[in-house]
Amino acid sequence: MNAHQHHQTAEKDRVSFGQKFAYGLGSIVNNLLGSAIGYMSIVLNVGLGMNPALVGTLQAIPRLTDAFTDPIMGYISDNSRSKYGRRRPFIFVGAIGVGLIFALMWQLPPGRSELFYFGIFLTGSIIFYLFYTIYATPWVALGYELTEDYHERTRVQGVTNFMGQIAWIILPWFYAFMENDRIFSNSVQGARTLAIMIGILVIVLGVMPAIFTRERYIQKDGKGKTDIALKGIWHNIMVFFSGLGTTLKNREFLKLAVGTFFMFNGMMLVGAFSSYIIIFYVSGGDNDLGARYIGLFGTINTISTFTAILFLTWLSTKIGKRKTFMLAASSTMIGSLLKWFSYDPMAPWKVLLPAPLIAIGMGGLFTLMGSMMADVCDLDELKTGKRREGMYSSIYWWTVKLGMSLAFALSGFLLNKTGYLVDLGGAQSSSTFFQMRVIDILVPAACAAIAILSVKMYKITEDRSYEIRKLLQVKRAALETVEMKPAQ
Repeated sequence: MNAHQHHQTAEKDRVSFGQKFAYGLGSIVNNLLGSAIGYMSIVLNVGLGMNPALVGTLQAIPRLTDAFTDPIMGYISDNSRSKYGRRRPFIFVGAIGVGLIFALMWQLPPGRSELFYFGIFLTGSIIFYLFYTIYATPWVALGYELTEDYHERTRVQGVTNFMGQIAWIILPWFYAFMENDRIFSNSVQGARTLAIMIGILVIVLGVMPAIFTRERYIQKDGKGKTDIALKGIWHNIMVFFSGLGTTLKNREFLKLAVGTFFMFNGMMLVGAFSSYIIIFYVSGGDNDLGARYIGLFGTINTISTFTAILFLTWLSTKIGKRKTFMLAASSTMIGSLLKWFSYDPMAPWKVLLPAPLIAIGMGGLFTLMGSMMADVCDLDELKTGKRREGMYSSIYWWTVKLGMSLAFALSGFLLNKTGYLVDLGGAQSSSTFFQMRVIDILVPAACAAIAILSVKMYKITEDRSYEIRKLLQVKRAALETVEMKPAQ
């Protein structure tokens, strides 16, 4: 096969549009759940007067619990046995639970102390992230196993990521909605109403993958029990840590995890900085004007991402997933650097210019990473003989969540370090604004560069993927022959 010839996806390996659509609805939920707290947390500072460092800590501590819950949920999902599959029961229950908790945790009463808000929101957040794990870990794993084809995996992830961008159209407008004084008396009341709306949407859309998507690998024992229940606690502890160690030793997996960690969380770290800069520096402290520009930036970014996903999905079938990701990440790096010239109080509209460039890398990130992670799971099965999408997805997303925890925590402390004071509004010192802009620009650019270097070393090419698949088919056939052979 030369550089211009590529494998064609067989009809049996194609996933119907209905299946892709049903699974893709889960990405809207996943993106909302993963980022809504970050976008709404400005209310804790501006509306309730909490210190930015405390707000960052509130978002960081619950994420740290994922270090335990994510891999455990992945292991449970991988080893579940029921007629409904390994993933779908958890997706269904998790969607309902997480939607209800999210709606409740924002019903904060007015006039209480900072410590009161901290304790109540921290408790709600921990429960929220527990149900989020129950939903998200099996949902991501399900996407890895919908097809065995190298290119169809990218198409599945492309449709999923494309649909997930609907959430990113909505998210940047959260602050403008909560701050709208024609609807709400204050932003805190706006947050209460918005949380209920999000909770209902999460439940309705979140159960759809569980109802309408079918699993490829379903293990049954006739009693609905998991392998965990059948084999005992001590055995499962040993198997869990053995599997965890095997996962963390997979070099191809680690390259993708490192690349995602820096690419995604570099943007998350400065998310609050961008909002504060647009509101207080570019817009001179005009909250309404700043909120509109934040919304416009997000909308342009999302529209550009839609286009980028379609283009990058097609491009990956021509030059491969690795090279496509490196090109996309380079675009985000350039867009981040461009912000230095775009933060101009004399021409606020310039803040919109970097949006399309930044969108290309972020659009390609989870489209390509999800597809490459499915290839890694094939390599793992070849080596271990087990399908462990749940374990891989849980640890992969735990690294993302860990990065988000660090990003949110550092964001608040860094904001304080620049000398920012909420009471000053747009009257911050020139030194404060300079430091905020430097952090906002250099951090995501540097992180994108690290992601490019990490993925550059990834070795599962198109040819290698199909070679692994052929070896797996031979190995599975041999195992089936042994299992069917009558005992002597």
